[in-house]
Amino acid sequence: MAEKKSGIDQKLIRDLANILNDTDLTEIEVEQDDLRIRVSRNGTPVMMPQQMQGYAYQAPAAPAPAAAPAAAAAPAAPAARDLSNAVTAPMVGTVYLSPAPGARAFVEVGQTVKEGQTLLIIEAMKTMNQIPSPKSGKVVEIIIDDASPVEYGEPLVIIE
Repeated sequence: MAEKKSGIDQKLIRDLANILNDTDLTEIEVEQDDLRIRVSRNGTPVMMPQQMQGYAYQAPAAPAPAAAPAAAAAPAAPAARDLSNAVTAPMVGTVYLSPAPGARAFVEVGQTVKEGQTLLIIEAMKTMNQIPSPKSGKVVEIIIDDASPVEYGEPLVIIE
């Protein structure tokens, strides 16, 4: 009974944090009866509204691998980008730049695309979702790498 404190099951939170580390997920949420627990790798701890009777917990960050410092430097570069023409992710999932492994990419930098043309695929819950171009124009930059996880609203491709 020492693990339960104020109605929060500490072991459950640790188990959820371990699932995040094992699966490379960024967030997991569990709801049971009137208790809702969200464990997130990014962000700050958040207390849910009182009527939800839930708790949010900030999972401790996993130790970064040796290659992480180079990857961590990369996100600083997009701050200089003009993202006003960026096509953003409409959902959370995994991005694929081609219709099949080893196949030619849907679009390439410098290519002219038409409105509605498929730019890439986002796999979400084992469903392949084609992401169309919202406008005609030239592909200036492909920001995301093939088979990369993507969050909602994250810039994917810049079309001018």
